[in-house]
Amino acid sequence: MMRSPERRAGSANLSPTSFDIETPSALIPYLREHGLIGGDDTPGIEILQGGVSNRTVLVEPLSKPAFVVKQALAKLRVVVEWYSDPSRIHREALALRYLEKIAPPSTITPLLFEDADAHIIAMEAVPRGHSNWKTMLLRYGPGHEHILTFAQVLAAIHSGSSANAELVREMFHDRSWFESLRLEPHYEYSAKEVPEARLFLKELLEETRGTQLALVHGDYSPKNVLIHENRFVLLDHEVAHFGDPAFDVGFSLTHLLSKAHHCLDKRVMFLTSAKLYVSHYLEITRSCPFLRDLEGRASRHTLACLLARVDGRSPLEYLTKTEKRNQRQVALSLMGRRSSTLVQLIEWFEEELGCLS
Repeated sequence: MMRSPERRAGSANLSPTSFDIETPSALIPYLREHGLIGGDDTPGIEILQGGVSNRTVLVEPLSKPAFVVKQALAKLRVVVEWYSDPSRIHREALALRYLEKIAPPSTITPLLFEDADAHIIAMEAVPRGHSNWKTMLLRYGPGHEHILTFAQVLAAIHSGSSANAELVREMFHDRSWFESLRLEPHYEYSAKEVPEARLFLKELLEETRGTQLALVHGDYSPKNVLIHENRFVLLDHEVAHFGDPAFDVGFSLTHLLSKAHHCLDKRVMFLTSAKLYVSHYLEITRSCPFLRDLEGRASRHTLACLLARVDGRSPLEYLTKTEKRNQRQVALSLMGRRSSTLVQLIEWFEEELGCLS
């Protein structure tokens, strides 16, 4: 079932401020009223953990396939104060519709429902038996095929949207959620916390705001990837916008490098996979116009994100206190050097970590 945003503020006496989808006694009547479940259906309800910006619930009806209901939060679930307009979830709905057209088949979950007043969407659920890729990486390290797919999906999003740049620009011109959920908490906040990086981050902010070349996912991370029977599924699209694809490359590369830092016994595996990831992405996108100077910008985003995931509003939870200190030191050191390629940056990162071991 596909529905457009609805304007039903008074339905079921539920208001956007009081209705909480994590409360089954409120959610089930809502689902019945909107036709998402039958009137006599009492579905299984499971609150899904892990996200800081949304409430997310798995619904398993008796008579139809499972689906996920998602509601945006105004105040994010982090230690520091962090707010964002919950209407951003409708950007995710828009992205789900568009990404399904350009991403590789079966990598995007189909949108089922959207409610503009309660800031709720519903999408098909990935079947049980799936694994979160971040969890798999920390436990087992990266697999060759998964790394290649990670590069292929991002390359498809960037190249497919770049080919229709004017249309995508019109659809995704609003960058306010990217500002409130990425640039402010990662770059602006880190600039306040780490004065040595202030000029670097200020210049990168200006460059990022002035570069608009393709659709940027904005949260391209292993935590937003589920793997089910070798099917690779990308989630969480609420900060998608028309901007600089180099941000996605740097943001995602940061996660591979941070895990190389944290998982000493798998460091070589992660660093080799990081090189494979960027090389495969660059090979696929080699004819795209946005590739010009992308490696330099992506290198700067990588360094900024390495710092931000230590000193920003949302630090990586698996890094120890010592690892955070070392990652800060490495990022600051490399900000004073200009790498010509992403592979070179990865090699410098490895060298700097080796000096601290």
